[in-house]
Amino acid sequence: MKKTIFIFLAACMVFSMVYSNQCEALGNVTITGEQKQWHPITFTFNGPETSETAVPNPFRGYCLTVDFTQNSQTIRVPGYFAADGNASETGAIEGNKWRVHFVPQKTGAWEFRASFVQGQDVALSFDKKAGKKIKGIDDISGKFVVSPSDKTGRDHRAKGMLRYVGQRYMQFAGNGESFIKGGADSPENFLAYFEFDSTDQAFNQHVGLTRQGEAPISRLHKYEAHRKDWKPGDPTWRGGKGKNIIGALNYLASEEMNSVYFLTMNIEGDGRDVWPWINMYARDRFDCSKLDQWEIVFSHMDKLGLLLHVITQETENDQLLNGGELSLERKLYYKELIARFGHHLALVWNLGEENTNTTEQIKAFSSYIHKVDAYDHPVVVHTYPGQYEKVYAPMIGYADLEGPSLQMGDPEKTHAETIKWLDRSDGTDHKWFVCLDEIGPAHTGVKPDKDDPEHKEVRHYSLWGNLMAGGAGCEWYFGYKYDHNDLNCEDWRSRDKMWDYTRYALNFFQQHLPFTEMKHADELTSAKDDFCFAKPGQVYAVYLPNGGTTDIKLLEGAYTVQWFDPRNGGDLQKGSVASMNQSGSVGQAPQDAAKDWVVLIRKQ
Repeated sequence: MKKTIFIFLAACMVFSMVYSNQCEALGNVTITGEQKQWHPITFTFNGPETSETAVPNPFRGYCLTVDFTQNSQTIRVPGYFAADGNASETGAIEGNKWRVHFVPQKTGAWEFRASFVQGQDVALSFDKKAGKKIKGIDDISGKFVVSPSDKTGRDHRAKGMLRYVGQRYMQFAGNGESFIKGGADSPENFLAYFEFDSTDQAFNQHVGLTRQGEAPISRLHKYEAHRKDWKPGDPTWRGGKGKNIIGALNYLASEEMNSVYFLTMNIEGDGRDVWPWINMYARDRFDCSKLDQWEIVFSHMDKLGLLLHVITQETENDQLLNGGELSLERKLYYKELIARFGHHLALVWNLGEENTNTTEQIKAFSSYIHKVDAYDHPVVVHTYPGQYEKVYAPMIGYADLEGPSLQMGDPEKTHAETIKWLDRSDGTDHKWFVCLDEIGPAHTGVKPDKDDPEHKEVRHYSLWGNLMAGGAGCEWYFGYKYDHNDLNCEDWRSRDKMWDYTRYALNFFQQHLPFTEMKHADELTSAKDDFCFAKPGQVYAVYLPNGGTTDIKLLEGAYTVQWFDPRNGGDLQKGSVASMNQSGSVGQAPQDAAKDWVVLIRKQ
């Protein structure tokens, strides 16, 4: 008994230093997480007792928001119903816990003040006066102190929030590092994992169903091949579940990839096995335990340095919510995703795969997301090849869309298409970053290594085609005619060589090029099929997809000439020409002259 009293009094002393309400706040709010810069801090409030199926609907009839203030800066963060506060472990659908995730962007003292109100559909209101205040939580306030992060390496907490900065590349706010992505586009139904709660509901009836131009629907993912990649100390839930999906992410990070593309809703779509609601027919009630388990996976991705590329819908269901309009169902869907997952440091919201919404709808969606998202993550949109002008052209310069998410039917057109959208947005005050997020043909994509160990076409035209245009990186789609495809991929090792080729390219850009200061400059070389990327007078990179040589036009000066092997990576090498002081031939590669090479020309 004495020990219990001592612990309680010690807790009161701590809370009296942190909260303006001193010990009175102990019963209503709990802080968890490290109070460090760029680390998520979770505020859990004791509020009304309710459930996922209760009336009034907790996802519509209540609104929790918390203002976090430092000096003149205030960040308003939305909250959500968290059942018993431990639903990932208990599977609870009811409770009195309400939660907000905050990521402090600066060290030092912060203040917080909660707002918690009840009323009809008050969850969607931006009016601070809307709803009836809930006593005991509304207006709770306090203070806390944030210290510097102690993280290093790939961990996003060492780098800060990844942000759109008005340029061709996103940038980490903490260390200023510019970001080029390389990662997995498949399986798109990555979250259709058998150990997530309620993920097999209404699924088995669709197994084996095949749509024209798509992979047949398969069983839920198990990722058993990646069980060996899970490590002691890695997260799990409910008695050791989750090891396989965590192991899969560990493998991808070990290959130095930095992004994963996944759908958060594919009802009526290709896989029909991913949704955030309590069942596939609900539209305004969310599955607390499933989403808490997603959160465990996403938090591990932060630690591994993997961007969350969140695809909110696909072409088959982009009219599902409110007939394609921005209304109650869609607003709730976006708000719940943002409240639960918007605190992740590297995240891009994608308005939909192969999107068919109207320009007005796309503008409304992107603006709403930016208004709700306290951390202002970038918003992009994906569409079919051949629909670029219809979808992208009207959005150029629109302040709430940060770029196109390219799907290429013909890999050889990647370079030109990337250049087109970069150049067209360069003429506005809202420049785009342009990523290649799906490659065609749909039945092929990136083949397994056993079918295409060298991945020549993808490496030549997709990977280097995007990067040498000034693109912001690539994610790899797996075609439906091959093993481990876009719906049934169980083993990312099936494309182990493609991760290697991607890593070599990303490392070359990060280690040898001031790429944020460079631009496509194909007109400077004489070869018809090469790509040139340059900061004239300082540095030039020339990619020769079919080997050989080329002439290049240089500004006056003395330059060194070195060669990089995109097939094997490694150090820079010497070719037949070691230096240049005027325009002319770059010479010949060190060996394998008929294969692809990169020539690096730098001013001495």
